[in-house]
Amino acid sequence: MQDQLSALLAKAAAELPAVKTRPEFEAAKARYVGPHGELTALMKQLGTVPKEQRPAVGRLINEAKGTLQSHLDTALARIGEAELAAQLGPAVDATLPSPDSGPGTIHPLTQVREEMCRILRKVGFSIADGPEVETEFYCFDALNTPSDHPARDEKDTFYFPVSARFGNVSKKVPEERYLLRTHTSSVQIRTMLKGPPPIRIVSPGRVYRRDTTDATHSANFHQLECLYVDRKVTVRDLKALLDYIFVALLGKDTKTRFRPHYFGYTEPSFEVDLSAKHLPKVRKEWIEIGGCGMVDPAVFDAVGYDSEVWSGYAFGMGLERLAMLLYGIDDIRYFYQNDLRFLRQFG
Repeated sequence: MQDQLSALLAKAAAELPAVKTRPEFEAAKARYVGPHGELTALMKQLGTVPKEQRPAVGRLINEAKGTLQSHLDTALARIGEAELAAQLGPAVDATLPSPDSGPGTIHPLTQVREEMCRILRKVGFSIADGPEVETEFYCFDALNTPSDHPARDEKDTFYFPVSARFGNVSKKVPEERYLLRTHTSSVQIRTMLKGPPPIRIVSPGRVYRRDTTDATHSANFHQLECLYVDRKVTVRDLKALLDYIFVALLGKDTKTRFRPHYFGYTEPSFEVDLSAKHLPKVRKEWIEIGGCGMVDPAVFDAVGYDSEVWSGYAFGMGLERLAMLLYGIDDIRYFYQNDLRFLRQFG
């Protein structure tokens, strides 16, 4: 038995270093340790060995099995390294100049965001930011969204496990859950809780919703929301600001209109439609562009504002929607594919 094991190991030590591909390796492995392999056949002979010799023979088989496995592991690691090297290609000399010396470009979403912020800064708005990981209070409760609202369902919102902890995001209510924010309206709540009015902020940022990705939908996208709180703020002020924004962004032939709608955190609420037939690929008289309204008194109550003294408006819209309209893009997925052929068009 010892001579047979030694011969098997010598055979493996000579054969396995010459194996070059994964199929060859699997075939060689089967010849040694497969159901009909040579080592398997020797192990089956252990039952025919006299009882008093079995411990010694078993020890020899185990040692041979370990040595053979070491040969197999070495061969497989070498094949894996060769496969990786083939994927990576020839070595790169980092001291050589880059073959692509052209300047970079700013992503179209970044361009639209910065332009919108520039337009709003001109009329006194400041930039506000908040965490993408939020709690139910900031994302829903303080925005007058009841616990049974469809937007709070796990089919629409990305919730973290109950055991999740985020040290940089404090909970307002101990038992509330963490989630990926579904809108940047949570920044409005955080801003109002920091101090009294007047407040005039714009909050651009990434948001997340459970949605099937297609040409016009994405599970993560970008929003831009504005909040203005002061004395005697009216719907007329809201309409005037939206008219100013879209004329500044899209041109003087742009018009806006309101349609009555419902949002839990504004009352009254409106959908905003846009008329911009002078833009490329715009063939409709009116296009829905976002939502707006006067801040609901219940939201002011949640942040400790006196709704008898203060009033305000809020509106929000998707940056992808604006960019698609502005540049004539017909598929939202282009923004996230990192295709240089697409990105270089926005230099």
